Amino acid sequence: MIAFRKVRRKLRMGTICSPNPSGTKTLEVCNADWMASLPSHLHNVPLSNLAIPGSHDSFSYWVDEKSPVGPDQTPAIKRLARISFVKKVMKKWSVTQNLTFREQLDAGIRYFDLRVSSKPGDADQEIYFIHGLFGIKVWDGLMEINSFLTQHPQEIVFLDFNHFYAMDEAHHKRLILRIQEAFGSKLCSACSVESMTLRRLWEKKCQVLIFYHCPFYKQYPFLWPGKKIPAPWANTTSVRKLILFLETTLSERSPHGSFHVSQAILTPRVKTIARGLVGGLKNTLVHRNLPAILDWVKTQKPGAMGVNIITSDFVDLVDFATTVIELNDLLQEDRALVKC
Repeated sequence: MIAFRKVRRKLRMGTICSPNPSGTKTLEVCNADWMASLPSHLHNVPLSNLAIPGSHDSFSYWVDEKSPVGPDQTPAIKRLARISFVKKVMKKWSVTQNLTFREQLDAGIRYFDLRVSSKPGDADQEIYFIHGLFGIKVWDGLMEINSFLTQHPQEIVFLDFNHFYAMDEAHHKRLILRIQEAFGSKLCSACSVESMTLRRLWEKKCQVLIFYHCPFYKQYPFLWPGKKIPAPWANTTSVRKLILFLETTLSERSPHGSFHVSQAILTPRVKTIARGLVGGLKNTLVHRNLPAILDWVKTQKPGAMGVNIITSDFVDLVDFATTVIELNDLLQEDRALVKC
């Protein structure tokens, strides 16, 4: 029965995404409307009980090696980066995704891990994504996401602004204004986590939940506090230790009042980078370990004490998003979970 439902949902979603407006790349499996395609009895399940795929350092598909090193780096790294080769190495370890925002959305990613910064010498106070090196302008990324949401009015996204660098009050106000300008009425006001269901959001025509890990959230009703979306970090290069950490933090998850992010990622140490200097993050750490991490994902179950949001590096290297989405099929026999 579950296999039949998977096939039926894939037929509703289609098998190939349309070409990206910014390029010609297509995806073999299209999950652009997976939320809209969920069975009706899951429409009243809190989003905190659904399995939702996300990406780690979501914006880092492109970083500018010609720009200054970001303020998230140590003074020692900034000095070394004066050597052009160092920035090329930094790029290999700063990039954690291959797909653009639009391509990630088409693949089914609905949670985005966002780190932002002002840029030295930038007079217009523009805000950029940052991960060692500067990425694209935040405004450009927000507009790309909004374009997708306009075309897919039943899809919901989580934008988690969790790191801010070199930003004063004026920078924060500019960023928050940009968020308002980009999404307008699509923004969802902060309220009870348990009340956030697909049906309620569809009725309100809201599609965007913004999490803001800074006290400024208190001044704006559409900013959710960062504590509502904890994302414990294993900080390890070991798959075994990562999985143990994920299991432990899931067992400690609060059943009410917050979403939960399982960061299924490995983090390089200095010696990891030294050993794989030219290979970069993908070839040294991610590519060989991602299948084992995906095997762990396949054993999980969503629900109040189960997985919720799961993030990964290089979400296109394996069938990550579809694997997470299909965990929701396990909720179809648990009718008790759909009572709100």
